Amino acid sequence: MNKKKKPFLGMPAPLGYVPGLGRGATGFTTRSDIGPARDANDPVDDRHAPPGKRTVGDQMKKNQTADDDDEDLNDTNYDEFNGYAGSLFSSGPYEKDDEEADAIYAALDKRMDERRKERREQREKEEIEKYRMERPKIQQQFSDLKRKLAEVTEEEWLSIPEVGDARNKRQRNPRYEKLTPVPDSFFAKHLQSGENHTTVDPRQTQFGGLNTPYPGGLNTPYPGGMTPGLMTPGTGELDMRKIGQARNTLMDMRLSQVSDSVSGQTVVDPKGYLTDLNSMIPTHGGDINDIKKARLLLKSVRETNPHHPPAWIASARLEEVTGKLQVARNLIMKGTEMCPKSEDVWLEAARLQPGDTAKAVVAQAVRHLPQSVRIYIRAAELETDIRAKKRVLRKALEHVPNSVRLWKAAVELEEPEDARIMLSRAVECCPTSVELWLALARLETYENARREQWIQDAEECDKAGSVATCQAIMRAVIGIGIEEEDRKHTWMEDADSCVAHNALECARAIYAYALQVFPSKKSVWLRAAYFEKNHGTRESLEALLQRAVAHCPKAEVLWLMGAKSKWLAGDVPAARSILALAFQANPNSEEIWLAAVKLESENNEYERARRLLAKARSSAPTARVFMKSVKLEWVLGNIAAAQELCEEALKHYEDFPKLWMMKGQIEEQKELVEEAREAYNQGLKKCPHSIPLWLLLSRLEEKVGQLTRARAILEKSRLKNPKNPDLWLESVRLEYRAGLKNIANTLMAKALQECPNSGILWSEAIFLEARPQRKTKSVDALKKCEHDPHVLLAVAKLFWSERKITKAREWFHRTVKIDSDLGDAWAFFYKFELQHGTEEQQEEVRKRCENAEPRHGELWCDVSKDIQNWQKKIGEILVLVAAKLKNTF
Repeated sequence: MNKKKKPFLGMPAPLGYVPGLGRGATGFTTRSDIGPARDANDPVDDRHAPPGKRTVGDQMKKNQTADDDDEDLNDTNYDEFNGYAGSLFSSGPYEKDDEEADAIYAALDKRMDERRKERREQREKEEIEKYRMERPKIQQQFSDLKRKLAEVTEEEWLSIPEVGDARNKRQRNPRYEKLTPVPDSFFAKHLQSGENHTTVDPRQTQFGGLNTPYPGGLNTPYPGGMTPGLMTPGTGELDMRKIGQARNTLMDMRLSQVSDSVSGQTVVDPKGYLTDLNSMIPTHGGDINDIKKARLLLKSVRETNPHHPPAWIASARLEEVTGKLQVARNLIMKGTEMCPKSEDVWLEAARLQPGDTAKAVVAQAVRHLPQSVRIYIRAAELETDIRAKKRVLRKALEHVPNSVRLWKAAVELEEPEDARIMLSRAVECCPTSVELWLALARLETYENARREQWIQDAEECDKAGSVATCQAIMRAVIGIGIEEEDRKHTWMEDADSCVAHNALECARAIYAYALQVFPSKKSVWLRAAYFEKNHGTRESLEALLQRAVAHCPKAEVLWLMGAKSKWLAGDVPAARSILALAFQANPNSEEIWLAAVKLESENNEYERARRLLAKARSSAPTARVFMKSVKLEWVLGNIAAAQELCEEALKHYEDFPKLWMMKGQIEEQKELVEEAREAYNQGLKKCPHSIPLWLLLSRLEEKVGQLTRARAILEKSRLKNPKNPDLWLESVRLEYRAGLKNIANTLMAKALQECPNSGILWSEAIFLEARPQRKTKSVDALKKCEHDPHVLLAVAKLFWSERKITKAREWFHRTVKIDSDLGDAWAFFYKFELQHGTEEQQEEVRKRCENAEPRHGELWCDVSKDIQNWQKKIGEILVLVAAKLKNTF
């Protein structure tokens, strides 16, 4: 028996053992396995279960609450990193050490978050910027267009059409139920037609007279047809007067019902109400059928000939008379579109429109008809302010200067003194107007009128070639009506006026008369000398200067002008004799000494120049005399002598910066960097406010590769010389040459904040911008520095770069006119004409430059002050500077 007993019998089954699974038996499920047939939501009927196992009643609720507090330790609620979703120890007590642990963990989390905060914010900022670049705001997309709104004038803004009505026709014109009262004529017409039916139809008598076959007791087939009241004996017409009285009576009764029964005062005035009703009726005085016919006829005329102005005017006035003012306005504005050159249509449109809209209409009219006097008058009438009226009329006179009506309207608004000035101009523009001449005569004094008229006659004689006559007239009338203290000022103005009118003999006669009255006035002699230099001959200039130095021997400039005239004519001995006479009149004069030295050096008489300078250093030692002595030896190649003279000069004039500059440049020429640096540093100790010294030292450091030192020198110079644009400009260019464009732009922004009205900074800022932004920058520059030659030159170069040749030439002319001493402007102008102008234009620019004799300009001075070019004439320097220029802007 023991041998047959299996060893596993009586032992517990292994974990996960399923009987029969190895041989393929899957088993089966019985009713006892799945339990009773109940719904899952049915309460379990275990009322007889033990007290601890009961699932209904109060015990069930307690068990549910306890089950909710149990932790969910199922594997599906477990994560390898975070652990269980809930708290494993939520049911345990929360003690003080637990609170301290939570506080420590919270502090750690906060610190870790702060460590990542900067990087996270930087990343978010970059993502936002990237998003904004890919999807910019509408405000950024239209920023350039919004900037252009500043250029829109008030007239252009007002001329923008109104937004149309987007509703369809049915929404705009809803059809309400129209109740039309029956007119009195309708009753009268049908009453007259009723006379034919006053007898009884014979067919009605077949039933026995008026007996009717209809049951119900009706005695007549036409009930009420024969009642008295509707039929009036005789003519059969209605009494319209009685009907009107009845209507008024009915209206009075209704108005009385709205009276205030308490106070006795009526809320509505019955008589006034009826009067207002009458005033609302259009006063066209015609039949409505006639108005329709006229409207139809005018519409046909407009469609047949839409460019016929009277048709539009008549249509608008018809609608205005019938009370449709808005329709009239729409029609006349349509007329202005079809007939923009019709003065009457524009005036009618301005009359129909209200105040501000009328001004906009007139502004449009002026753009289409700038020569219309009536439109300008209407524009002035629409203005309420006197200054605005004056502004409109003056603008009108610019376009129509020969209109007597405009001049009269403008003069009426002025004060007497201003009116006299305007009338003087008016009679010039309208010389045939008797009214203007009479008005001027009433305002003008007799002497002034006589004097001005005689001067005009003298100018006419001058233009006709009668020189003696014009001079005689001038001598006779020049002193009439002038106060003694105003003579010099008035005569100089008269001379300038004659020059402007091209009456040169009249101006010469005025100067001659003034020199007779003021023979010792240096300023009058100078004005006359410049006049002869610009408009006379060399002989007339020299004759005048001889008389001038005889009357004003102490005027050095007159002596120098005479000597220069002789020298330019090639008469060097005569120039020497004039300077000798000048020495006698002005002993030890620095200007005359230096002029004599220049005369000799320019004519290659170097030994004479040396002797003159030695004599000047002994008799009239000045810093300029020493500087010219050093420069003469330097340009002649005597470097040792130049250095010796420079050291001697610095012993006497150590605060003269040009001597230190020359010393440093001579050392640079010898390639002695340390000695040059030492010279510049010593010079800056003595002359800390010399801007060229700072620039030379900075460029020396940049030249040897010491960019950091050059930057430090410029910063130090700006501290010692605040608000200096030249130093700021050099700082910007230093960074730009080093390739640091961002730093250069930043420095330029700071420079413009410190020196907002500096033309050289604005001109440089224009070309620091990218090409699309240059035009905007140039507009800002012109607002800040409207008359600065550097800004005007930059604008001319900007037009040149855009190949706008005509505009560029015009701006070059403006530049050299404002500042003829700026050599850079002449060089760029000449370069421009070499590329885009004719030979005549090139020669004209060169001659004008030679007459102007420019001495300043950064590029100009680089060439003119080079010792190799010390004997070059103005025209030669101009060619050299233009050759160095490159179109890199």
